[in-house]
Amino acid sequence: QVQLVESGGGLVQAGGSLRLSCAASEGTFSNSAMGWFRQAPGKERLFVAAITWSGGSTYYADSVKGRFTISRDNAKNTMYLQMNSLKPEDTAVYYCAGSLRVKVPTRISDHDFWGQGTQVTVSS
Repeated sequence: QVQLVESGGGLVQAGGSLRLSCAASEGTFSNSAMGWFRQAPGKERLFVAAITWSGGSTYYADSVKGRFTISRDNAKNTMYLQMNSLKPEDTAVYYCAGSLRVKVPTRISDHDFWGQGTQVTVSS
């Protein structure tokens, strides 16, 4: 079972930037499509971005398109989420997840393993 550990969350002012990392415990990572999700207090977990196993294709929720960039380094078993022009409504716990079954995993049910999450707070 692949284990994922997110890092890079924190408190930032509106308009600022953060880069989240998701480190995987083993080499299966390079065969997995990956995704980022987020969950605000009292709300459902929502899709943010996804990337295919090779990194050749990326997909974004409309709410983050043009501001966030997903990427991966299979040699380091790590995925990233660069978040720019942050807004207070981006405040949430951010989760990374992986899928061995789905090429473009945009749904929660597409994913086989999850990280524990990292808090991102954007102040106005």
